Amino acid sequence: MSTQENFSGQVALKASRSQLTPLLALFGLILGIFAALITPREEEPQIDVTMANVFIPFAGASAIDVASLVTTPMEQVLAEIGDVEHIFSISRPGMSVITVQFKVGIPRTEALVRLYNAVHSNNDWRPANLGIGPVLVKPKGIDDVPVVALTLWTDDPARGALELTQIAHSLEIELKRIPGTRNIDTIGAVQPTVRVLLSPEKLSAHGIAIAELRSALQANNVVSHAGVLVNHDQAIPVQAGLFFSRPEDLRNLVVGLHNGRPVYLSAVATIEFGAPENNQYVSYARSTDKLIAPAVTVEISKKPGENAVNIAEKIIQRIELLKGVLIPEGVNISVTRNYGETANAKANKLIQKLVFASLSVIVLVALTMGIREAIVVGAAVVLTLAITLFASWAYGFTLNRVSLFALIFSIGILVDDAIVIVENIHRHVNLGRKKLLDVIPLAVSEVGGPTILATFTVIAALLPMAFVSGLMGPYMSPIPINASMGMFISLVVAFTFTPWLTYKLLSERQISHDNSHNDPSQSDSNPEKLTHATQAFFGQLMRPFLGDNKRRNRYGLIAGLVVLIVLSCSLSFFKLVILKMLPFDNKSEFKIVVDLPEGTSLEHTNAVLAALSHYLLSVDEVTDLQVYAGTASPIGFNGLVRQYYLRQASNLGDIQVNLLDKHDRDRTSHDIARAVRPHLVDIAQRFHAVIKVVEPPPGPPVFSPLVAEIYGPDYAGQINVARKLRVQFANTIDLVDVDDTIDESINAYREANMASNFNSNSAPRYIVRVDRERAAHLGLGQEQVTDALTVALGGENIAYLHTGHAKYPIPIQLNFAVADKAKIEDLLQIEVRNQSGVLIPLASFTYTELSSWQQTIYHKDLLPVVYVTGDVAGDVDSPLYGMVDLVNQLDDSVQQYFIQQPDTPFAYSVKWDGEWQITYETFRDMGTAYAVGLLLIYILVVSQFKSYLVPLVIMAPIPLTLIGIMPGHALLGAQFTATSMIGMIALAGILVRNSILLVDFINQSLASGMALEEAIVNSASVRAKPIVLTALAAMLGAFFILDDPIFNGLAVSLIFGILVSTVLTLLIIPLLYYALLRRKGLPLEDTISLD
Repeated sequence: MSTQENFSGQVALKASRSQLTPLLALFGLILGIFAALITPREEEPQIDVTMANVFIPFAGASAIDVASLVTTPMEQVLAEIGDVEHIFSISRPGMSVITVQFKVGIPRTEALVRLYNAVHSNNDWRPANLGIGPVLVKPKGIDDVPVVALTLWTDDPARGALELTQIAHSLEIELKRIPGTRNIDTIGAVQPTVRVLLSPEKLSAHGIAIAELRSALQANNVVSHAGVLVNHDQAIPVQAGLFFSRPEDLRNLVVGLHNGRPVYLSAVATIEFGAPENNQYVSYARSTDKLIAPAVTVEISKKPGENAVNIAEKIIQRIELLKGVLIPEGVNISVTRNYGETANAKANKLIQKLVFASLSVIVLVALTMGIREAIVVGAAVVLTLAITLFASWAYGFTLNRVSLFALIFSIGILVDDAIVIVENIHRHVNLGRKKLLDVIPLAVSEVGGPTILATFTVIAALLPMAFVSGLMGPYMSPIPINASMGMFISLVVAFTFTPWLTYKLLSERQISHDNSHNDPSQSDSNPEKLTHATQAFFGQLMRPFLGDNKRRNRYGLIAGLVVLIVLSCSLSFFKLVILKMLPFDNKSEFKIVVDLPEGTSLEHTNAVLAALSHYLLSVDEVTDLQVYAGTASPIGFNGLVRQYYLRQASNLGDIQVNLLDKHDRDRTSHDIARAVRPHLVDIAQRFHAVIKVVEPPPGPPVFSPLVAEIYGPDYAGQINVARKLRVQFANTIDLVDVDDTIDESINAYREANMASNFNSNSAPRYIVRVDRERAAHLGLGQEQVTDALTVALGGENIAYLHTGHAKYPIPIQLNFAVADKAKIEDLLQIEVRNQSGVLIPLASFTYTELSSWQQTIYHKDLLPVVYVTGDVAGDVDSPLYGMVDLVNQLDDSVQQYFIQQPDTPFAYSVKWDGEWQITYETFRDMGTAYAVGLLLIYILVVSQFKSYLVPLVIMAPIPLTLIGIMPGHALLGAQFTATSMIGMIALAGILVRNSILLVDFINQSLASGMALEEAIVNSASVRAKPIVLTALAAMLGAFFILDDPIFNGLAVSLIFGILVSTVLTLLIIPLLYYALLRRKGLPLEDTISLD
């Protein structure tokens, strides 16, 4: 071999002599400890996706008017904004809700500036007197997801939601004082209200109209700072009037005159102070006593960049201090969400795995090379990880499951450089012919070039994955970025710190070797000669394929490998390997989302939720539930994307289910969710409800796992297509949680054939029409009708109490008692005063008619759309296969789109979305990254070997990974997921490293005059040890992530891919290179032109 020192050898020599080397290493270690202490800990990576809801009221307008006059013009304005991913909208009677979703990675502030500019600079599109209200923009992002949820509940019958709300509001003030907290809200809060319950009969008897009473209340709650009175050189401020401060202030308020006598408010209304009519219920239930108790939930989010673990710990500590102070006896508080605790537990577990993975590699080196060599490799790994942790923090990553898994996954490849360097020094030291300080630069020079090239090939394979688009890109970006930074750092450490520590630890061994080799008979005359057994093994293995007369054997070997690759790929076709975006994780929670038909009362919704809750409490693994009727539970990232926070209606409900810790139960959360679904569906069907079992997604969330978007020229026609498609969804095996965006009340109304005999399921809508001619004769108008009915049915906050100590204002609400507004006929007896001062009942100039609920109109990216959604729960637990079954069922009359929505809505079509879309985009981008990585590897190898054919030989083992990857997934029953693909991409760089070592060694052997066939056998014999060691190190690192549901695919790909391809590489690469040299027809000793 050449003894000339190259750049890497010179660096190693200087580093081994320098006194700065240990100081720099110590500084790097300190940086790593610093990063580990200050890096924020979170369970999942923070994905910078900004969403904003634009609310535009249009009082009294139909859904069609809202869509055409409000939604469509505003969508066109918002479509002008750059970097917008999607624009969704919902047009319902009286309200337009438009959601703008920006592309991932657009900074929140920049996105919102663009949005506000677009909205407010185009206010002139609204005609002044059309009745369109002011635009309200409410942004949402990942930092709006609560990290802690505290549920206050009581089993004391004397206490209720009102008392719990008051306690919760006092807690809000205290918790907001904790640095780093952001939004603090109370779900299920019941605000104290002064309810002025008007009596229609008493109003009529005293000759008082609702409008007059309203004016009297408002006029008597006006206060003004009138000015300053100057008297005797003193300025005295004068205040005119006093605000209402107590409910008693209202009782003797004069609201009018009747027969010359004052009419007091208490004479025509009942005044109550307390909780208003319920528009939401929140309950808490434990599995221990099955009691469902009233509750409220305080949710706390954190500021961007804050450590979730620290914030959560401070919140829990503050709550403990407030027990008995702000939280009285008889009121319980339960921590129903603590993402800080779960993040800390996950981080600690992964750090523990990181330590074990590092120790396992060290033990491996100790068993194969010696304890001192193991210490060197171990120190190099620790230093590399420390500096990589600091680089990760500096880049902006947090300590989360993905970034830590990236480090664990990287252990096997970070240690490669150190192992190759130490193994080659170890080999030369064992020959014992030179001093250690002379051996180190020689040994490093020998493998330095291939090591540099191999390191950059691994980086070339991994780094393009950092540019994957969509939500999956930033979610998985810590893997390619951290691994690439780690690889580069490991290369620097291998050329600097590793030689220095090797010199310090192996110098004594060098002396003993010098003494033992004084006997010339014990000297080895051939430095590259290994044990006879190793050379004999590879000689017997390769001889059948070496020689011109063995060409047919080589072709047969290659053909056999091609057949194995094809058979391996076919495993997915026969569903022996299931393709899926990501498998479900084993969480300690899931959610039940309940939808009932439009018009369902809040009490009925609560009764349905109670029935579902009683069953859930009987499940062994369930610890507690939080039940939300008429409102949404605290959102997660999944709920943020699906906009669950907009679920505010009497017919909607959620059940948050908390489970035992995964270490205390046998079944996974996914298994539990699958098991309870059929029972919940049976219960829901008895109440005509639709339920969805929503599990925390293992990665970026989607609107639903399986989504069909129906487009077309007519919304009624789209609804008909959606109905038919929903039937096919329901009839497809293993498809569950089937739903659509067709209002259920519409279905019931049409089934009634527009009949006037509505049943309870029809959910009719009353329209009170004004006989305008009759009203004109009476001196009345439609405005008086709408005002009176609004007060009677919905209530109206006309003023507020000023108590001086309430955090939230206490409204004075005009309303009717429940019994007085149960029938439309009774409401039409309300009297209004005409211009002549006469009280006229509404029934005198109005009439009612029954109509259907108006269908909510949905848009996506400016096109009207109807959604049909579903999920998959069965043996083939992947929505992709359910989608394929449905695709084959649709007839040709409906066009199908898979990649993008149709350009125009002139024909009925179905666009498939959901998990399919994100799977397609992720695998498309990963495939592109794979191709780019291979191209970069090819260019790097061409630049090194000055040949276009040699890189093809070096990259030949890459397809061989499939022979291990796909059967490995089938053997372990693992799904082939996005993380499996990441492992496959990483293998390309790892295998090319091994190939480079083999080819470079063959070239060095040939350059020293060795015969070709001997050089081929010798390359496998000499390089087998470092190649096998690095392979075992990578497999050991992957072994520690094998039990994680999400990264199981990555581990399987690495373990089985490395196992099979490493064995085949030691055989195939030398043989292919041999065939290339023979095909060139060069003399066996002349290969310099190929280097």
